[in-house]
This record gives sequence, structure tokens and C-alpha cells, in this order.
Amino acid sequence: MMDMAKMLGKMKEVQAKLKETQDNLENLTTTAESGAGMVRATVNGKKKLLKLEIDRDIIQPEDKQMLEDLVVAAVNKAMAEAESMAAEEIKKTTSGMIPNIPGMDFGNMV
Repeated sequence: MMDMAKMLGKMKEVQAKLKETQDNLENLTTTAESGAGMVRATVNGKKKLLKLEIDRDIIQPEDKQMLEDLVVAAVNKAMAEAESMAAEEIKKTTSGMIPNIPGMDFGNMV
């Protein structure tokens, strides 16, 4: 059994690495599209929308509702991908650092 001092030291190490990983999520990006690429949204690992690209061919006043729907779809898809990417980064950071304790999931710490 691990002694308490070693366990606390390990937890401090995990905490520091988690903070570093969370800070680095800002530099990870993902881009998702909708409407066969007519709308693209780029999001970082902190789920911040960085860029929204809309194909000029679909910017028509009569297609306003379709354009809004495509924007929402692209942003939501990019956000989901960013969340998954961030969780994977956190998982990589904590892998092997602490014992597998049931119920402790560090992947949702973003």
C-alpha cells in the first residue's frame, strides 16, 4: 500500500499536469462542417468558437433559415469534437499517473 506522503506527492503531480493540459487546450483546434462543407466552424479545446466560414454561394436572403440551421449544425458538431478532443487530452495526461479508482474520471475536467 502506498504511504500517504507518496500519495499526496502523486496527487500534486497529477494536479500540475492537469492544469498544464487544460491551459494547452486553448491551442488545440478542430473544424467541423455542415451542408457538404458550405459552413465550417473552428473551435478550440476550451470550446471557444474561433472561426466561422460560410460559402458565399449560400448567402441568399431567401435561404436565411437554411443558413442559420447550417451554422448551428457546424458549431454544435465542432463543439462536440472539441469536447471529445479535450477529454482525450486529459485522459492521456492522467494515464498511468494514479491508480484506476472506480468513479474517478478526469476526462470531464475541461
